[in-house]
Amino acid sequence: MSKKILVVEDERALAKVLKLKLEKSGFEIFNAFNGQEALDIVKKQKIDLILLDLVMPKMDGFGFLEEFSKLKKKKVKVIITSNLSQDDDIKKAKDLGVLDFLVKSNISIADIIKKVKKIVG
Repeated sequence: MSKKILVVEDERALAKVLKLKLEKSGFEIFNAFNGQEALDIVKKQKIDLILLDLVMPKMDGFGFLEEFSKLKKKKVKVIITSNLSQDDDIKKAKDLGVLDFLVKSNISIADIIKKVKKIVG
C-alpha cells in the first residue's frame, strides 16, 4: 500500500510539480492550498507525511500546526517547506513537533523527494 502524503502549498505550480514527482515515486498525494483545507484532509484521510508551507491564505502553517496538534495524530510526520528561514520561525516549528525545516530557495525538488523517500520509505 502506498504512503499518503499531503502537500500543503498555496503556490499552485510548485504544488503541481511536487504532486507529479511524488506520484512518480509511488506515493499517493493530496493537495491543499491553505491550512484549513489541510485540516479537512487530515481529518478524513490517514496521512503518513505532510509537506507544509508556512505562508498561506486563510490559515497559515503555524495556525495549521496548532490545530493539527489538537487532533493527536502523533505518528504523522511534518516537514516545513518555506522561504521563511528566521531562527525563531525554525524554533517555533520544531517546538510544534515538526521533523524538519526545508528552505525552498535553498533546496531542489529532487532533494525534497529524496528527503520524503528517506523519511517514509
